[in-house]
Amino acid sequence: MQEQSRYAVGIDVGTTMVRCVVGHIDPTTGTPTIVGVGQAPNSGMRKGTVSNLNGPAQAIDQALGDAERMSGYEVNAATISVNGSHIVSTKADGMIAVGMADHEVVEEDVLRLEDVATTGKVPANREILEVVPFSYTLDGQGGIKDPVGMTGTRLEINANVVSAMAPYVANLQKAVELATVKPHATIPSVMAAAKAVLNESQIENGVAVVDLGGATTSVAVFEEGDLQYVGVVSMGGVNITNDLAIGLKTDPEVAEKVKLQHAAAIARSEPRKVSIKHEKETLFFDQAEIDEIVEARLEEILELVNKELKKAGRAGQLPSGAVLTGGTANLKGIAEYAKSQLGVAARVGKPHGFGGVADEIDKPHFAAAVGLMLVDAEAATVRPHGGNTSKKSGGFIKTLLSKFKP
Repeated sequence: MQEQSRYAVGIDVGTTMVRCVVGHIDPTTGTPTIVGVGQAPNSGMRKGTVSNLNGPAQAIDQALGDAERMSGYEVNAATISVNGSHIVSTKADGMIAVGMADHEVVEEDVLRLEDVATTGKVPANREILEVVPFSYTLDGQGGIKDPVGMTGTRLEINANVVSAMAPYVANLQKAVELATVKPHATIPSVMAAAKAVLNESQIENGVAVVDLGGATTSVAVFEEGDLQYVGVVSMGGVNITNDLAIGLKTDPEVAEKVKLQHAAAIARSEPRKVSIKHEKETLFFDQAEIDEIVEARLEEILELVNKELKKAGRAGQLPSGAVLTGGTANLKGIAEYAKSQLGVAARVGKPHGFGGVADEIDKPHFAAAVGLMLVDAEAATVRPHGGNTSKKSGGFIKTLLSKFKP
């Protein structure tokens, strides 16, 4: 039976593209092997939020269809991504009494503490996606990472709460359900991408994941083993395409081809003409003009990324630098350009932590989908009957770090 074989599924619902990854979980090692991949252009979304339910539902259906045919597995549930500038991270703290003397802290106490910490700090119209505990204090003893099993009477928490606008999350989940898929959990795409591209030392030393998507650019900052900050700006690769369409006086379809085939983040010295074949005719453009347009918009995007890093208090202060993911990270010279603009080391992130090989799966635009699949695989070990594990205490960080444990 299909149910006896364990599968993990990640669906990255982007503004311009939907990508789906299906992994088969090895029963002995627990490592997922990628057995199905699908992608489809998306419509009906603006800057990460749903504006028309049918568009994303059809794109999910199409991407899933390809992945299902490749894997031979019928997908009925998955971990999905959410995006948009409505996603914010808020610092929160709280305290509870855990009982009489010699009381052992249990998981229920931790969940109760999280409720106390988030009440009043997160507005009622926002949905909590993740509570990331920085540290716990038990009877005055600070610096505790996991208090479960310890003995004490007064438990305090200092945490980072990642939340999103509840109606936006609900509409996204409706679109996914229209494609007859049940969402196991909903995770910001940049956090999912981090799962696929980071290693333990980067998370410990200090690193930013910059997810350069179609209509948004997301930033997640990690340090001392914890997620410190999440922010999203409403600008991405589509803005570069639109600028090229205006600057080169051509239509967006041609501009997209120009971007994919000839755009680079670093301006090139030799002046030359480039050609694009479109609808049986060949169009010529000036390379220097393309470079100038792309660089101007990229500079603006990375300025906004730097503002997010400043909000996190980490601008120019990330020992492990920035790891770039998302479709726009495929631009030639993007790592070198990001290094000069952000003032930290930069590299393009390639997804890892899985078996199997499929076309494009090791490219930065598949990082979020692979990360969602990896999160789904980890959650499958604690999910009793396909229930939602998205709000499990410290769930994301636990699953992120679990891949580094032998």
